[in-house]
Amino acid sequence: MIQMQKISLFFHYFFRFIWNAVFVISYPIIATFGILFIGLTYVFSAISRLLAGLKKGKEEQSYKMTDWVPLPQAESLLEAKPFKQIVFGPTCFQLRRIDGVPSVLQDHIFGSKVKFMEEGLLLEKWNTTDSKLLPDFDICLYNPDRDTLTPLTTIKCFDWHLSGKEDNRLQFKWFDGIQGGEVSVAI
Repeated sequence: MIQMQKISLFFHYFFRFIWNAVFVISYPIIATFGILFIGLTYVFSAISRLLAGLKKGKEEQSYKMTDWVPLPQAESLLEAKPFKQIVFGPTCFQLRRIDGVPSVLQDHIFGSKVKFMEEGLLLEKWNTTDSKLLPDFDICLYNPDRDTLTPLTTIKCFDWHLSGKEDNRLQFKWFDGIQGGEVSVAI
């Protein structure tokens, strides 16, 4: 019995020594890797900031939740106020007419995609602002002369665009990251 305890104690000390040796040898390697990783992240972040500062073109837009700003795509017809910022996603807006005329637009929330056409404005009307239920949009045609908002189709992804217009039909293309599609609607 005493012999068994000595053997057990020997193995206990032996494996504790091995564990401590592995820790002492590997700790500097792990710590060095961590420091290098943090340093490389910092260097690439600095390079990215430097390159972003050199880029000419579109200014980064930052919105305050209380500011009404004119929409450049709407040719001085509409102004937008940020309503909600979806985490890791787009911002949705409240819209109103710049001329102060009460509008059907004030009852809905819209995305930032606005396309001016001769028939009116194509707008992305959000059906919900709950991030769990997004994306869920109605593509609508807004006629500013009659102040009407006509739903054309429902799109369930963020990536969509107007691909063509033939006579009184609009073609929309969409891609949700896995599959894509095309929708044709009559105006």
